[in-house]
Amino acid sequence: MGKKLCPKIILEGTRLTGKTELVFALNEHPRLVGPRKYRYHSPLISGEWCAFTNFPWGRGLINFEEHEEAQALETYRTWLKLFQLQKYYSWMIDRFHLSTMLYQREVNGRDYDFGWLEEGLDELGFHLVLCIRNDDSFEPAREERLKISGNPSQYDDLDLFRREQDSFIGLARKSRLPTLELNVGNVSVDEQAENVADWLSATGGLYADY
Repeated sequence: MGKKLCPKIILEGTRLTGKTELVFALNEHPRLVGPRKYRYHSPLISGEWCAFTNFPWGRGLINFEEHEEAQALETYRTWLKLFQLQKYYSWMIDRFHLSTMLYQREVNGRDYDFGWLEEGLDELGFHLVLCIRNDDSFEPAREERLKISGNPSQYDDLDLFRREQDSFIGLARKSRLPTLELNVGNVSVDEQAENVADWLSATGGLYADY
């Protein structure tokens, strides 16, 4: 019997960078989770869930209001505790604390220090993948997204996404987690997943060596 695969990955990045498509591909990639002879449930979570309000496009762990701050921070503490209790499992997250930091700073003018969270995540072997794209590839990405989007107006201002991307790069480069800046422009999802698998293999991110 080989070593147990249990990669722990956080995908971050602005909209139109294909994070959700990539995280699904990673969660079924044989180099990350082993060969699958049948399909089963896997832990995919997201800070983008609008779980704080009982209406569509509501608030959650990223875009909470000031009166929900305690609830949001307790949610992060709960997630970390859950990861610690089940540390020999694979966890893949589509947007997390960097998205919260960016949104709260840019929209509400509040700065949050998640050093305590990153310390815990780092001890568990979490790796950060920042999805980025070239400026000229945002437009074709928007055209593809508009074919399926239920909220197309959120993609009107591409300059907003370009500015957010610069901010994400700044936050990621300050992170204590091992970080890969993955350019998704003109690269298929399968190729992106292979690039992530190569990086995790090279950095020891596939196994829990503790």
